[in-house]
Amino acid sequence: MPIFTYTARATNGDLKTATIEAASRDAVIAQLRKMRLAVVKIDENAQKSTKKGSIKIRDIVVFTRQFSTMVNAGLPLVQALDILAKQTDNKTLSSITRQVMFDVESGYTLADSMAKHPRAFTSLYTNMVAAGEAGGILDVILNRLAAFLEKNDKLIRKVKGAMIYPASILGVAVGAIAILLIFVIPTFEDMFASVGVPLPFATRVVIGMSGLLTAYWWAIILVVVGSVMFLKRYYASADGKLTIDRMLLKLPVLGDVLRKSSVSRFTRTLGTLIASGVSILEGLEITARTAGNRVVQDAIMASRASIAGGETIAAPLAKSGVFPPMVISMISVGESTGGLDEMLSKIADFYDDEVDAAVGGLLALLEPMMIVFLGIGVGGMIMAMYLPIFDMVNAVQ
Repeated sequence: MPIFTYTARATNGDLKTATIEAASRDAVIAQLRKMRLAVVKIDENAQKSTKKGSIKIRDIVVFTRQFSTMVNAGLPLVQALDILAKQTDNKTLSSITRQVMFDVESGYTLADSMAKHPRAFTSLYTNMVAAGEAGGILDVILNRLAAFLEKNDKLIRKVKGAMIYPASILGVAVGAIAILLIFVIPTFEDMFASVGVPLPFATRVVIGMSGLLTAYWWAIILVVVGSVMFLKRYYASADGKLTIDRMLLKLPVLGDVLRKSSVSRFTRTLGTLIASGVSILEGLEITARTAGNRVVQDAIMASRASIAGGETIAAPLAKSGVFPPMVISMISVGESTGGLDEMLSKIADFYDDEVDAAVGGLLALLEPMMIVFLGIGVGGMIMAMYLPIFDMVNAVQ
């Protein structure tokens, strides 16, 4: 939506200038009238939308902690939001915060105002804020939200960080092999052709690969790009996402990392929601949407249906095959004792450490594998090109 800068006069005669996001100029006028402001001037900004620019999790964490502190200190919501909008370094988040402030001034609840901006405030965030408003513990909920976001961000960065090393090594290896095939191998091929010596099988294979890459590089690029696009489109479908996510969980080592991180995220999210006063049915639905894995999502939704039918949450989770027996047993105990939120938090703390160990094991396994791959790929090609030279030297002797 476009952003407008307005100048309006309050009931006490003071002039007020600020920015507001709205569908049209008439919508701005209607909103200002709700705020009992008399319009003096409205200008549409060149920047058309707050959707430009990214909002990092770290920005939301700082925003949430500062908001919690100000609410706990007794500042009114509008004043606290105004301060947050002025001091945040992220312009997109600042603009969204001003829009939330205007909506709150107009009589909307804080949760409803935030729900209009899903890029900044997720459904989990807004549901917890709604529970905090209803229970009169908004500062406590905001503080809990900030802690949850920090831990969730840390978990995501651990898993992504584990992928950086092998991806970078693979990129270097592919680049080195491409350079050898395009620029180095043709030189050897010309030299061998001028001498007229018979070439070993390995050398002929490498020269054939070089000729294929040099002549049909465009076709190879098209095949790679087409394959990536096909996989992305297939993964976007319901069946494709389920198939690929199931395959990822079955991969050796990496599947263990993904499974443990999914368990940690599920238990942390659901535990935080229940502890904040969100109903378990609503909490399970929100947790399913943020699961990140279709297999886990289906298991969570099956648990939701089970609870809606008067049964337990643990049984459908056990059927999915994703959640270890220890997790199922602890959830079952939490249900029977009425301390499910506390039990879920304990499971999440345990699996945070398990993810650390699994990531360390993955890196320990990948490092020698990458070295072997580089040795076989690059070293094997070089040796294949030197075999005819060794034959020529032996023939001369």
